[in-house]
Amino acid sequence: MWPLLILIAVVLAVFVIYNSLIKLRVQADAAWSDIDVQLKRRYDLVPNLVETVKGYAAHERGTLDAVVEARSRAMMAQGPAEKAAAENALTGTLKSLFALAENYPQLRAVEGFTQLQGSLSQIEDAVQNARRYYNAVVRDLNTKIHQFPSNLVARTFGFRDREFFEAPESERSVPRVSF
Repeated sequence: MWPLLILIAVVLAVFVIYNSLIKLRVQADAAWSDIDVQLKRRYDLVPNLVETVKGYAAHERGTLDAVVEARSRAMMAQGPAEKAAAENALTGTLKSLFALAENYPQLRAVEGFTQLQGSLSQIEDAVQNARRYYNAVVRDLNTKIHQFPSNLVARTFGFRDREFFEAPESERSVPRVSF
């Protein structure tokens, strides 16, 4: 009788642990999908921004080309690490674009440019929130994969660690400011 109860308890524990791992994996997939949705919104906004600037600063071709190229690389990037690096490059080129706009007061006065800049700022906030949520879910999943006894179930059913969406090493250093 006792061996049967112990066997039933072990089987139930495996089911509970397996289902919790599945739940976390699905949450991680959904969180990654949310990042993709926010990034798609951002990618769709960039060409409008470039076209608006192009009308006022057509001779600043190098900056505009760099933004378009960074957008293309970001759209083609795969996986959290590659995507994070490409996104940081795109953010850098967009900063250059906005710095360029500072030299053209007539551009800053254009309502369409101001709206695009505001929309991009909102999307950046949404991307940051999606990244934070994704990393929190990945942390929970990876922790569960390594904790006992769930690590036994995870190993048996082939669960693997997920990559965090992290900034590259070059982005983590404290910027040097000199006057």
